[in-house]
Amino acid sequence: MRRTFSLWVVVVVFVALRANPGDAHELAIQADPWTRPLMAAGLVASSTKREVLGSGLAHYSWKVRVGTGKYDAITVHRVVRESYPWVPARTRRAVFMVHGDLWGFAPAFLTNTCVTTMPEDRSLAAYLASEDVDVWGLDLRWVGVPESETDFAFMADWNIQTHVKDVGTSLALADVVRRLGGNGGDDRMFLLGWSRGATIGYAYLDAESQRPRALRRVDGFVPMDMPVRFGPDAVKQREWACDRYVALQTSRDQGRTEGGLLGAGAGLPVKQMGLLADQDPNGFPPGAPEALGGVTNRKLAIVAAGKTEALFTQYKFRALTPDYHLAGSIPDINGTPERTAFTPEPTLFDYFQLAAPYQSLNEVVETEKQLCGLDVPYDDHLKDVKVPVLYVGAGGGVGRYGEYSTRLLGSKDVTHFIVRTRPESQRALDFGHADLFIARDARVRVWQPILQWMRAH
Repeated sequence: MRRTFSLWVVVVVFVALRANPGDAHELAIQADPWTRPLMAAGLVASSTKREVLGSGLAHYSWKVRVGTGKYDAITVHRVVRESYPWVPARTRRAVFMVHGDLWGFAPAFLTNTCVTTMPEDRSLAAYLASEDVDVWGLDLRWVGVPESETDFAFMADWNIQTHVKDVGTSLALADVVRRLGGNGGDDRMFLLGWSRGATIGYAYLDAESQRPRALRRVDGFVPMDMPVRFGPDAVKQREWACDRYVALQTSRDQGRTEGGLLGAGAGLPVKQMGLLADQDPNGFPPGAPEALGGVTNRKLAIVAAGKTEALFTQYKFRALTPDYHLAGSIPDINGTPERTAFTPEPTLFDYFQLAAPYQSLNEVVETEKQLCGLDVPYDDHLKDVKVPVLYVGAGGGVGRYGEYSTRLLGSKDVTHFIVRTRPESQRALDFGHADLFIARDARVRVWQPILQWMRAH
């Protein structure tokens, strides 16, 4: 039976949540018409940002303090149709989105607001909002760390559990704000996680499954292009994950706290790559390896997106899956990516420039440990997760390798949807990990099926 709380009960629950320093210390929201009651109750204190998106949509964002440290803050986002300025329209459906590595909420899910090379309606968040879905999400803590930072000791304790708690805080905020606006009486949210965001989503649901049903916030799960465990037919992929885990854990034991699979400050070279491809496409990358043989800035960015697995080889790693890549490409006669296949080049170059410079290392280590098949505290109760599930994979990304993870859940309503244009044997040229969001036809290939599934559930 679904829950129905009166407003005062919701506020009491939120006060209790806020009083727990493990979940949230402080919220910052402006006194706009639909959050004034929270301020009057002494729950919130600062400002809301509102961005008009066109077509009756608006993008709201809040800075939320979740700890006492300098960077212990997240940004919560909402994209929704408005009835009037500052008055979101009532909706029956809502989704909360968790991003993965490199790109925060807006670059990943609301890309058209960050670049000039995409139409205003061509982002997943804007598309769903235009179809009367109330879209929420967050920027994980590391998204807010500035490029100028050099001391990353504060990341030492950030891990998947940290992000799970921050997702819980954000969902609580979304729940309260929706109820204050007249939404959500009997409706929980869908949870959508892309890439490492899916890993965090599995971990969140694992924990939430141990709460009484009345205290759960998620009623459906959309993991996108990411496994948490590899199946029996993916022995090599599990071995690759173990290799990555050993290398990254060794680095962590030596004191490193920042960095992803491609090394410390991985977002900085990605940003630089996009900038050079955009501003000087026919020039040559400074200090580029001789093996590139005079590759231009434009070509380097296309190769990085179309043959992403090759970037791992310089660290003696293998990627998640064979021929894994961000954006599908069309090769030259030598088999090297020559031009993009699904995402326009200007959009790809802009997208690269939106990469966050830094990321905490612990969550990457823990993810690889889980993929290696070792024990982690984030999947002990997956059999107790029984919400409907839609797995969305990219044929040239993780693709079918993410299907096994859904079988670890207790859900009986599970749908697998792989976006592909070629057979598995040609996955090197197929739809990529980021194409799911920035490809020119992503709306038809990816987003419409997601919306149809949400409507059916």
